[in-house]
Amino acid sequence: MPEGPELHLSARFVSTSCKGRIFSGKVVKSEVHKSSEVAFEAKAYSITACSRGKEMQLMLTKLEDDTKSKIKPGSKSKLKIKSDPDAASNCTKILFRFGMSGKFEFTSEENVHKHAHLKFFTNDKPPMVLSHVDVRRFGRWQVDADWSKDRGPDPMFEYREFRANVVNNLNNAAFNQPICEVLLNQKYFNGIGNYLRAEILYRLSIPPFEKARTVLEGLSIEPPDAKPGKTGKKGKEEPDILHLCHTVPLEVLNIGGGGYDPEGNKSDYTSFTAWLQCYYQEGMNNMVDHNSRTIWFKGPAGPMVPKEGKSRSKKTKKRSAALSKVEKKTTETDDISPPKKAKADTKPPKRARKTQKKTPTTTKKKYAPSKAETPSTQRPASRARRKAAVTTDVAANGNEKTGTHRAPSRRKDAIPKQTSGAKKPVQASDKKSNRTRSRTTVKK
Repeated sequence: MPEGPELHLSARFVSTSCKGRIFSGKVVKSEVHKSSEVAFEAKAYSITACSRGKEMQLMLTKLEDDTKSKIKPGSKSKLKIKSDPDAASNCTKILFRFGMSGKFEFTSEENVHKHAHLKFFTNDKPPMVLSHVDVRRFGRWQVDADWSKDRGPDPMFEYREFRANVVNNLNNAAFNQPICEVLLNQKYFNGIGNYLRAEILYRLSIPPFEKARTVLEGLSIEPPDAKPGKTGKKGKEEPDILHLCHTVPLEVLNIGGGGYDPEGNKSDYTSFTAWLQCYYQEGMNNMVDHNSRTIWFKGPAGPMVPKEGKSRSKKTKKRSAALSKVEKKTTETDDISPPKKAKADTKPPKRARKTQKKTPTTTKKKYAPSKAETPSTQRPASRARRKAAVTTDVAANGNEKTGTHRAPSRRKDAIPKQTSGAKKPVQASDKKSNRTRSRTTVKK
C-alpha cells in the first residue's frame, strides 16, 4: 500500500513529467470507477502536484494567450498563468487517496494502462496522457477539496507541527492502544504505514504491543540533536520514535524511486527491498494486530498481544531457493513422481459397492402369485395366521391328511360346503343367552 514517501514520489513524478506541457480538452473518467466526474474543460491548462502524508493534490490551472491567437498544438512559450491562479474559475484542485494500488503514469495514448480511471490529455501530436491507475479501485478522489481535517501534519515536511500534535495529545484515549496500532492512526501519524512502522520499531527495539502512552511519555516538542546518516548511524543523541518517524521516510526518498515507484522500475524495487531490515525479512516474527494488520518484529511482542495471537505464513529466502532448485531438477530431468499405488482389489471402491448392492447377484425371479391362486396358498406371516389358513383349507378343499384338493369355484355367489368336522359358528343370540344364564347362577 502506498505510504507517505510513495505519495511524495508520485507528486514529484507528476510535476516533473508535466513541466512545460500544455493540456487541453476534457478530463476523461472511466465508467467503472465510483468517484465523481471532473467537470473541468479548457483549451489550455497546466498540471502540478503536491502531497501531504497519505494524500496528494493535483492542481489544474487555466492558461491564457498573450497574443490572443489560437493555441497551436505543442506551443509552450506564448502562454502564461491567468491572474489570481487560486480563484475557483482558474484553478481546480483534485484530492487523491491512493488506496492499495494507486499511482500515476505518463504515457502515449496507445500505452495507456487498462486500469486507468482518470485521464488528462496534452495538445501534442500525437497526444500524451497523464493517467491515474488503480487496479483494485480502492483509491478515491474529490474535486475542489482541501487537505482532510482528520489527518495530522506530515512527519517529513511538517516535523515540528507533527511532534507538537503528538506530545500535546498524549492524554487522548487513542494512546491507550498498542504502539504498533497507534502508528497507523493518521490523525497523529499521517503517512506512516505498515512497512514504516515495522522499520521504526525495529530500530529502537520497541515491542510492538507495548502501550503507546508508555512509549511516548517524556518526549518533548523540541526534536533531539540527532543526525542519522543514510545508513541509519546515530549522531550526538539517541533518536526517539518521533524523530525516526521523520527520518526513516526521508531515507526512502533518498533511495532513488524506492519501493512503489510511479514508473514501476524493477531496479527501484530491488533497492527498496535491500533497504528493508525488518519488514518481510528472514528471521523476523509476525503477528496479526487487533485491526487485522500484520506487524513484523524481532524479540518479545509486548504485554498487549491479542488473545488469538495469530501469525501469518511467510516465504523465506531459503525456502524460495530450495523451491527454485527443485524446479530446476524437474525441468532438467523431466522426472515426474509416480502416482500413489491404489489399495488392494479385495475391496472395490465405494461407488462400485453401491452399484453391486443395487444389482442382484443371482438371476432368480421373485415369487409372484398368479391371479388363479387363492390367498390360502400364500405363506402366512405368523403361527396364528398359519393355523387359521390350515382350517380354512381343510374346510374348503378336503381332508388335511389325504391332501385332496378341490379347485375353487369361480362363481361369485358360490358357498363352500361345510364338512362334518367343522364347527358351527356361534350366533349373537346364543352368546346373549349364555350371558343371562351365567348371571342367574351367580345370584342363586
